[in-house]
Amino acid sequence: MDQEYERRLLRQINHQNLPAEARLTKVRHRDATCSPVSVKSGDRFIPTRAGSNWSINFHYANENCRSPSQNHKAKDATSDSSKDAVAYAALLRNELLGAGIETVPDPHTEDRRHAVLSQDSHSLFRYTVHTKRVPFDSDNEVSPYSLSPLSNKSHKLLRSPRKPARKISKIPFKVLDAPELQDDFYLNLVDWSAGNLLSVGLGACVYLWSACTSQVTRLCDLSVDGDSVTSVCWNERGSLVAVGTHKGYVQVWDAAGGRKLTSLEGHSARVGALAWNGEQLSSGSRDRVILQRDVRTPPSAERRLQGHRQEVCGLKWSPDHQHLASGGNDNKLLVWNSSSLLPVQQYSDHLAAVKAIAWSPHQHGLLASGGGTADRCLRFWNTLTGQALQSTDTGSQVCNLAWSKHANELVSTHGYSQNQILVWKYPSLTQVAKLTGHSYRVLYLVRLHLHFDNLHTSSESKSVLNLFTRIR
Repeated sequence: MDQEYERRLLRQINHQNLPAEARLTKVRHRDATCSPVSVKSGDRFIPTRAGSNWSINFHYANENCRSPSQNHKAKDATSDSSKDAVAYAALLRNELLGAGIETVPDPHTEDRRHAVLSQDSHSLFRYTVHTKRVPFDSDNEVSPYSLSPLSNKSHKLLRSPRKPARKISKIPFKVLDAPELQDDFYLNLVDWSAGNLLSVGLGACVYLWSACTSQVTRLCDLSVDGDSVTSVCWNERGSLVAVGTHKGYVQVWDAAGGRKLTSLEGHSARVGALAWNGEQLSSGSRDRVILQRDVRTPPSAERRLQGHRQEVCGLKWSPDHQHLASGGNDNKLLVWNSSSLLPVQQYSDHLAAVKAIAWSPHQHGLLASGGGTADRCLRFWNTLTGQALQSTDTGSQVCNLAWSKHANELVSTHGYSQNQILVWKYPSLTQVAKLTGHSYRVLYLVRLHLHFDNLHTSSESKSVLNLFTRIR
C-alpha cells in the first residue's frame, strides 16, 4: 500500500474517533486561516478564493440573469444572425426538451414570453413524466426509414418560411431646404397629400414640392394681407389644401389650379390645427374653439365645439369618420362625436400640452397621444370604453405621432432634449428603430398616404426637411 495514502487514511480514522467538541474546534481553527495550497498531488482539490474578483463574477451573473427583452436593446434583433440564433435555440428545444416547435418564432414575441417565464419560474429544472408511448408514425417520432437524426417537428421547423430581414434606413433619402420655417410647437406647417405633393408653410407662403418630379411651386402668399401661415392640411383625395392663418382665417385652395376657393372666418386668433373629414373641415385655434364647417355650404352653417381652456394644438379624425380627437395646451385630450356639441370623453392624465394625436388603423377605438416637455409620456386609450391602456416615458418631448398602415407600429418624433425619431412596436412598446438626423427638436411629421409609408420630418435646425423612406 502507498505510504502517503496510508497516512491519509489513518488521519481520517483518527479524526472520526475524536469527540464532537474537538472536531468542531479543529474545524473553526481551520476556517480562521486561509485555505492551504497543497504542493503534493492528491485526490482532493481545495480551491482557494483569495484572488477571486467577485465584482466581475457578479457582473457575469447579472448578465446571465438579465431578461431577453433587456438584452434585445443592446443588439438588433432583426439581423440575420439573431434570427439564426432563434432558429437554433428552437431546434435545440425540439431535440433536447421535446418542445415540438414547427415554425421559427418572432424574436419580439419570444422576448416577451421568456421575460414572463423568467419572472414566474423559480426552479432551475423542470421534469416531466411521459406515461404514454407515442406511436412511431406520429409527428413526435422519426420514421424508422429516415437517415436524419432530427425529429419531424425539427424538419418542419427547418422548412418553415422565414421572413426576410427588415432593413430600416438610418439616413434620409432626401434633404430639402426650408427657410423661414417657424419654431413653434403648437403649429402644424407640413402635410403630404394623396397625390404625392408635400405642402410646407414657410413664413407667409405655402410651397408645394412634388415627390415625383422634385418641382417646387408657390401656392399662395399672404404677405399682401399682412398675414402668415400657421397650419396646412390636405383633404383625403389630395385635391384641396386648407391653410390656417395667424389672423384666424381658414383658406381653401385648389392645388391643381392654384386658386383660392374660399376664405372662412370665425376664429379670433391663429388657427394652429386643421383636420378634414370628407367635405367637412375642422379647425382649432388659440381662441380655444373648434369650428366644424362644410366647404360646400354657406359659411354660416358651422358647429362650435368648446371644451378646451387654452389653445387647441392637435386635431385628428378617427378612421371611421365618427369621432374627433383634440388636444390642447391645457393638458387635456378630448374626444367628440359627429353630432354632439360636448365632448363624449375627456382624458386628463397628461402633464403638458397634447399636440401629438394618432388613431390606430388596426384596432377600432384605439387612440395614442403624447405629452410635451413636462410630461414626455406616450399614452394609449380605448375610446370605446374610456379606459387608459398603456403608457411609457419616452424621455423627451413628444411632438408628433403616426401609425403605420401595414404593421401594428407607431412612429413618434421628439423635441427637448433627444431630437430623435422612434419606431415603436405595439402593444409590446419595444423600440424597433431610432432615427437621428435633426440637431434640434423634430416639430413636424407627416406620412405619405400611398401604398407604402414614407416619413417626412422637419426641424427648425438650419431649416431642413428630412425624408426617411420605407419605415414599414
